[in-house]
Amino acid sequence: MMKTVRNLLPLLLFLALPALGLGCQQRVTPKPVTLNYWRVFDSEDTMKGIIDAYHALHPYVTIKYKMLRYEEYEQQFLEALAEDRGPDIFSIHNTWVGKYQSKITPLPATTTLATATSSGQNPNYAMQTKPTASPSTIRQAFIDAVGKDVIRQSSDGKEQAYGLPLGVDTLALFYNKDILNSAGIATPPEDWTQFLQAVARITKLNEAGQIVVAGSALGTANNIPRFSDILSVLMMQNGANMTDARGYATFQLVPAQFPNKTFVPGLEALRFYTDFANPTKEAYTWNSTMPDALEAFTSGRVAFFFGYSYQIPIIRSRAPQLNWAVAPIPQADAVNNKVNFANYWVETVSKKSAHPDLAWDFLQFAAKAENDRSYLAASGKPPALRSLIDEQKGDALREPFASELLTAQSWYRGNDPATAEASFDDLITAVVNGTTDLKSAVANTIQRINQTIQ
Repeated sequence: MMKTVRNLLPLLLFLALPALGLGCQQRVTPKPVTLNYWRVFDSEDTMKGIIDAYHALHPYVTIKYKMLRYEEYEQQFLEALAEDRGPDIFSIHNTWVGKYQSKITPLPATTTLATATSSGQNPNYAMQTKPTASPSTIRQAFIDAVGKDVIRQSSDGKEQAYGLPLGVDTLALFYNKDILNSAGIATPPEDWTQFLQAVARITKLNEAGQIVVAGSALGTANNIPRFSDILSVLMMQNGANMTDARGYATFQLVPAQFPNKTFVPGLEALRFYTDFANPTKEAYTWNSTMPDALEAFTSGRVAFFFGYSYQIPIIRSRAPQLNWAVAPIPQADAVNNKVNFANYWVETVSKKSAHPDLAWDFLQFAAKAENDRSYLAASGKPPALRSLIDEQKGDALREPFASELLTAQSWYRGNDPATAEASFDDLITAVVNGTTDLKSAVANTIQRINQTIQ
């Protein structure tokens, strides 16, 4: 019984952080503070509930929100940081944590800020020091992928959190119900054998061998959004160890636990993926001359599209009459090795912020379940907190993504995610074009990726 209580204490502490105060309380009159907050994709409306609620508790704090275009975000951020006019709080992709680690103030063990000690229009304030969420608390409160991505070793060897997410997206299977109905397919495939069978039944070629109706958008890199995520999850489902304990890529190896030492799961997953773009294979259904995969899906030219919840508004806007639905991504072995893919953004604090304690206090406030709900409702994102996953069950569009969260993984934690993604692009393209064999192509990719790991 005592062991159970001890295990619960870190999680209860995280949930109760704003109510705790430690140390002496010195009465103060806080000066107005403005925290500049930069993000991508989400409009200010998605954060309005959280920002307003925090301002109500801390009237002297103003959160100035700015949404930037993804294409300009990093350049503008780095330029602003160099000129000391950057944001206090900013978003980074989960694969960017290593790249920006030196520019982040990690979550401190405690924060000290002016806190109201009375209510009313003119409350009294005192400086209060309170504990923050520890790495172990974060691991308990959030899905596994979050702890692996945001908790890193600092320069002095300590484990520290370098960000907190408000949601986590997962890769799912979008499908055209009309195309499946016409092919006599009653339900979306749950495994890759069923998927292959469905693709073969759906795909239609004309007399010239051109694809008229595609079973799925798979096999290439140039016209498939998040192709690297799809290939990554295939490798992981197939049993590949994407990295070793130091973060170096190892998906070219046979895992030690594999009884068949001639089966290389990473290579076989690559072969499986590129077969969909190989005209000599039964799986052939796509090629590099096809339109963008999302465009093909919204125009009714492809049955299956692999995507994220953030693409739902795009599909609704482009194709309001399209008869479509979402299902969890097929699995290679759902019983012994169920794997899904996590893709998300992390909120963090700039090392150049003059108010790091306030910035981190706001982010912890935003990440609490009772506050995060307003963001999730406005953005349509799946949650990052374990406690909120069940709340999205029963929603036909949200449940497939939420159902994948507990088995969602990511793998790249180096310093140059753009190079890692470009190497996957070149890997797929080389195999599809036949310019190199699978083994050599993967070896080249491993070398390029590992040059970005430190």
